[in-house]
Parts: sequence; structure tokens; C-alpha cells
Amino acid sequence: MKQIFENKIVAALLTVLRVWLGVQWLKAGFGKVSTGFDASGFIQGAIAKSQGENAVVQGWYASFLETVALPNSGLFSFLVAWGELLVGLGLVLGALTIPALVAGGFMNLSFLWAGTISLNPTLLLVAVLLLVMAKSAAYFGIDRLYIPTIKKDVENRRLDPAIGTSAG
Repeated sequence: MKQIFENKIVAALLTVLRVWLGVQWLKAGFGKVSTGFDASGFIQGAIAKSQGENAVVQGWYASFLETVALPNSGLFSFLVAWGELLVGLGLVLGALTIPALVAGGFMNLSFLWAGTISLNPTLLLVAVLLLVMAKSAAYFGIDRLYIPTIKKDVENRRLDPAIGTSAG
């Protein structure tokens, strides 16, 4: 198993997959940010999909959309548009890869709960795969450069008695 997780060829393939996923998010986010996205129509559509004999949106999620998301649709519009853009940027650059994958996966899950299939299951599956292989997926990216520095800094702070957090 170690050969798979620490293989540079696997890391390169996962990087291609990570960048592809990032480009999908970048395109979606840029389109929303640049056109002034308004989520209220999407939210109302999802609420409507919770009604009738063949409802595809669960009642609990429709209730959340109706009581929380719709009254705050401006905030949700901002969060979705900029969230998609930032997730895409993080994945393309390989910066904060794990948080970007988690945020992207959560957005995919939210869109699926809202009854939107489209490319969301595929994007969610790719995000989960990349999370499982996160170290390799981030090997060719900014994370590889700055995560060791951050870890070293945190360790130095932990051991510095002047800060008062010595583990001794």
C-alpha cells in the first residue's frame, strides 16, 4: 500500500485529477462571481422539488432551505459563488488541498440534497478519492512546499518555553 501512496507517478495522475476538479470549480465560481449570482431561484426550485408524489428533496432539507437559506439568499449566493471560486483556486494550485476538497465535497453534497444531479456525483466521487489519497494528490502543489514549514513552526512554538506551552 505504501508503494501506491508514495509513488510519484500516482501523485502525478492524482494531480491531473485534482487540477481537473479545480478547473470545474473555477469555471463554475468565476461564472457566478462575474455575473452577480443570485441563489434564490435555485433555492426556491429545490423547495418545490420537495413537494408531490415524486419528491426528490427531503423534507428536512427543504425546511432548512425555506427557513434559513431563502431568507438569507444574499449570503448564500455570496458563499456559493466565492466558495466555488476559492475551492477551484486551491485545487488548481494545490494550496490548502484538504480544506478545498472538504468544502467542495460539502457543496456537492448540498447540491445533491437540493435535487441537482448534473456533474455533482462525479465531482463528489473525485473529491472523496483525492481525500483518501490526499498526500499524493497534494504532492505536486503549494502544500508540499509550505506544510512542512508550518509543521516545523508549530513544533518550534510548542517547544519554546518563552511561549509557555512547553510539552515538558
